[in-house]
Amino acid sequence: MDFLNVLFPVSGVQTNILVPPLVAMVISFFTSMGGVSGAFLLLPFQISVLNYTAPSVSGTNHIFNIVAIPSGVYRYIKEGRMAWPLTWVIILGTLPGVFLGYYLRVYYLPDPKTFKIFVGLVLLYIGIRLLMDVLGITKQPEGMKALEKKFKERSEEIKKQRQAQMAAGIPPEAVIKTVEVSFKRVVYEFWGERFSFNTLSVSIVTFIVGIVGGAYGIGGGSIIVPFLVSFCRLPVYTIAGAALMGTFITSVAGGVFFTFAPAVGGVSAMPDWPLGILFGIGGLCGMYLGARAQKFVPQKYIKAMLTVIILGLAIKYVFL
Repeated sequence: MDFLNVLFPVSGVQTNILVPPLVAMVISFFTSMGGVSGAFLLLPFQISVLNYTAPSVSGTNHIFNIVAIPSGVYRYIKEGRMAWPLTWVIILGTLPGVFLGYYLRVYYLPDPKTFKIFVGLVLLYIGIRLLMDVLGITKQPEGMKALEKKFKERSEEIKKQRQAQMAAGIPPEAVIKTVEVSFKRVVYEFWGERFSFNTLSVSIVTFIVGIVGGAYGIGGGSIIVPFLVSFCRLPVYTIAGAALMGTFITSVAGGVFFTFAPAVGGVSAMPDWPLGILFGIGGLCGMYLGARAQKFVPQKYIKAMLTVIILGLAIKYVFL
């Protein structure tokens, strides 16, 4: 099997050519259900397993997002679960932060231990909030409770009709409908329930997330989604597509910027395009399947999965 081992000159990584797409496919299948591309998990894999520690690993992660995300976004758009006002708030907030993140990464964080601790603390706080939601410690808004009840009723109904063990999930007619858009708040309807968020507060958070995403090439979905779920009380079903679309747009900007920006102090952040594309091919398959499977999975399980991932990464960044 030596003929499958490939050396990627830019990164210096030597690995079996099947490893990147397979790893990316598995990660993306699960994370895309929650609106997260999985790039934030690929980063530790590249650093710890592939020994790819140069600043260009951030740009390579952006390439993964560019190739992988469109399939998941396509499924969410096709099924009417793309909250467009939320999407644009995320994009307009994160884009400026991406460029600041690049300079932060190259100028101040070529060895990003301190910054990883900061990110880990942020993720730890958000993960604890998510854990409280999963355990039922925090009070759920009525709209969220109603969605959970409808999902359960729908599942039982289909089980009886088909005499199957697998629930049918969200019905095709359950699509996102925008009710109100202003500089103060956005209101939308999903499956007969209304949800809203403060436009300014989400914009500020996404700007900060854009800086983090630009520095590490993680897209920011791993922070945006838990924030929208735990603080804004929005259902995962309605934010996953918007978070992925925002990650895609910012990754396009980040990928181009990392590719053409001049080296600083002899440090180049040029992405390893072949390696990033290889990861992206696996992610393309995983995200399509994950986005398609999301409507069959109860929201509490998706939130539990996100909680485990967020807390696991936070502990790794802060304590390990």
